[in-house]
Amino acid sequence: MAQQQAQASYDAQDLWQKDRNHFVHPFTDFSVFHENGCDLITDSDGIYVEDAHGNRFIDGIAGLWCVNVGHGRAEIGQAMAEQATRMAYFSTFNNLSNAPATELAAKLAELAPAHLNHVFYSCGGSTANDATIRLVHYYFNRLGKPSKKRILSRTNAYHGTTYMAASLTGIASNNWQFDTLDLVTHLSEANCYRRPEGMSEAEYCDHLTDELEQTIDRLGADNIAAFIAEPIMGAGGVLVAPQGYHSRVQAICRANDILFIADEVVTGFGRLGHFFASEAVFETQPDIINVAKGLSSGYAPLGATLISDALYEVLSTPQGPGGVLSTGFTYSGHPVSCAAALKNIEIIEREGICENVLDVGPYLESQLKTLASHETVGDIRGSHFMMAIENVADKTTKELLPVEARVGDRVAAEAQKRGLIIRPVGHLNIISPPLIWTRQVVDEVVAILDDAFAATTRSLKADGCL
Repeated sequence: MAQQQAQASYDAQDLWQKDRNHFVHPFTDFSVFHENGCDLITDSDGIYVEDAHGNRFIDGIAGLWCVNVGHGRAEIGQAMAEQATRMAYFSTFNNLSNAPATELAAKLAELAPAHLNHVFYSCGGSTANDATIRLVHYYFNRLGKPSKKRILSRTNAYHGTTYMAASLTGIASNNWQFDTLDLVTHLSEANCYRRPEGMSEAEYCDHLTDELEQTIDRLGADNIAAFIAEPIMGAGGVLVAPQGYHSRVQAICRANDILFIADEVVTGFGRLGHFFASEAVFETQPDIINVAKGLSSGYAPLGATLISDALYEVLSTPQGPGGVLSTGFTYSGHPVSCAAALKNIEIIEREGICENVLDVGPYLESQLKTLASHETVGDIRGSHFMMAIENVADKTTKELLPVEARVGDRVAAEAQKRGLIIRPVGHLNIISPPLIWTRQVVDEVVAILDDAFAATTRSLKADGCL
């Protein structure tokens, strides 16, 4: 972090106190927050971040699935500064636009599957998914099919925390004592590790698609607007569906006049080695793809909904005299955010970052699988730079450890002591790093994790949890 040496130091205790007293964090664990507060990350460079005490860590979660090109990219900051100085903001409502938003829309159309040529901007992943459902309902209203309102999602899906996006989300704990909208039906997740005993992967795919068809028959296709899915489930456990699942689901949707929405907020912009995974990896052609996170590598808030030509033809037809497409956000197509995204995409292309993921990703997968020797490691899954480790009490039965053991937190804490930040999600640990990791970094990370899992097993036994 040599370039940051000249920056002013922080008063770590003062920051910690102010944070605890005033900042309501997303997904705060209040059982420990009031006593422990937060770890304050204050500096970053490449694959590293640093806390207010000067401790340096390998970033194993890319900020939050999003810092794809790595931290401290001066040229992105410069592009943002130049745009902010030239014109920080002006409305994109009512037939007004700006250069970065226009150039970015054209670039996204170039990179996306050929039929997705139209871009609606939002402020992040939740708002992209939220806005998409509003557009989908409007689309069917315009077609004279107002009964098509219900959305099919999946158990353990994560689509965000705005009201509609939270309703799409199928992680039960995310919505404990929160209200949701009665517009969503959740199907089973595609969880190969926990598929029914004795069922092959191919049979499991049949089982899941049969459930979809039965659900459509029960609800009536005339009442269903869309099916939404992450190509690989993220926060719900990095769940990789059985071979052919997504293409078969899309075919069923097409046969029933149900739109197929791919939530590529996590998988987009290189995490699986491609700008978009839907077509390149999963052989689908979604009607809509939603993106955020890696779109700007987290350097500025930005989300986008990529819309097919067929949908746009309907959405862009005037309702009548004075009728407008009356949806959007103050910051739709924000010029500074779009400038950041354009420079981010330029870096991904220029430095061959997708190619790096295709090279290093399989190595990360293979090295992480060496951790299967640990007593608590039940499953290691994912693809390329999107991986998860599931902790269990018994490898044979796949029984989970008790919630109070906080196994994911223990592993993450042991890793952090050794200089690596990974993400705990209940009994899981997620690794979703910047896309610039090398094989040497992978070796360092796996060595840290090896020690962290060994220490966790010892502490679980010492506490009588294992």
